[in-house]
Amino acid sequence: MAAVIEADDRVSSVHIDGLAMLKIVKHCQESLPQMVTGSLLGLQVDGGVLEVTHAFPFPEPRGDKSDLVVKTGEEANVDDEAAALDGHEFQLEMMKMLREVNVDNNCVGWYQSMYLGSYSTTSLLDTQLSYQSELSPNAVVVLYDPMQTSHGNLMLKCYRLTQEAVDIKKNGKNVFLDPKRIFEEIPVVLTNPGLVRALLSDMDDGRRAAAGEGDTAFDRLDLSTNPYLEKHLSFLSSWVDDLSAEQYKFQSYTRNLARGGGGGGDRRDKRRNRPDSKELQEGWANAEAPKRMESLLISNQIRTYCDQVDKFSGGGFSKLFLAGGLHKEGKASS
Repeated sequence: MAAVIEADDRVSSVHIDGLAMLKIVKHCQESLPQMVTGSLLGLQVDGGVLEVTHAFPFPEPRGDKSDLVVKTGEEANVDDEAAALDGHEFQLEMMKMLREVNVDNNCVGWYQSMYLGSYSTTSLLDTQLSYQSELSPNAVVVLYDPMQTSHGNLMLKCYRLTQEAVDIKKNGKNVFLDPKRIFEEIPVVLTNPGLVRALLSDMDDGRRAAAGEGDTAFDRLDLSTNPYLEKHLSFLSSWVDDLSAEQYKFQSYTRNLARGGGGGGDRRDKRRNRPDSKELQEGWANAEAPKRMESLLISNQIRTYCDQVDKFSGGGFSKLFLAGGLHKEGKASS
């Protein structure tokens, strides 16, 4: 991937530069409905802080969205050259060019867009495992949700695999792990240089002075919560169906394992017809056994959806009660 980062201290927070964040948002927003990925560049500083100072997207596969967008001249040539390289070669070539212009070229992780909080998948787990194993234990993945952000809430999450999940995947063990302990969320802080903060302060003061009053953005009072909540519940139902299918695989394999452990003849009583703990462990270590990590990831995603529905419903009820109070007050005054 890139130069290996020495992991002196474990990262406890991630600071993302405002310009790097805008690049991530622009890439994910313009690529909808396709989910895209990119690389994060930066440095690890003292105090367990990982600074992300630059980001660039990975090239899109040919034949997808690039066929729908008509490009001419140098832009089309650059896209063709980028598509000709695979992800690893493109990343190395891009970092080499950034080093020539004195930009941080240390890869510290990657980013990916997600749709309504869907991230707990096997592909993301395997990719993050390769980053933490081959690049640095402090490598992170930044997840950005453009759909939830369009509803007024900046949905930006940063995760890494816990040490327990890394050990289980490396050793190839088929054991149980609490779904909450697969991914570890790291706090994200957006930072800007002093000049940028001063400019934003001046622009904000000028807008308020020109308006002559406070903030008049009433988008947050929008009461149309049904489509957003229905989509969440639809996704939640599909993930529950997937979990039910995984549980059926476990039940079928357990029944087959119990039948196989009961072949001791008449000398074994009914109690001995059941396999002991050692036989069960050997059975679940078999290559034909269903992988528990798949069901654990589904359980983690269901928990994420439940948390989002709970958070969104709480805000929706608050707006409904507020609108109801204003409506009653308007009737009383009239």
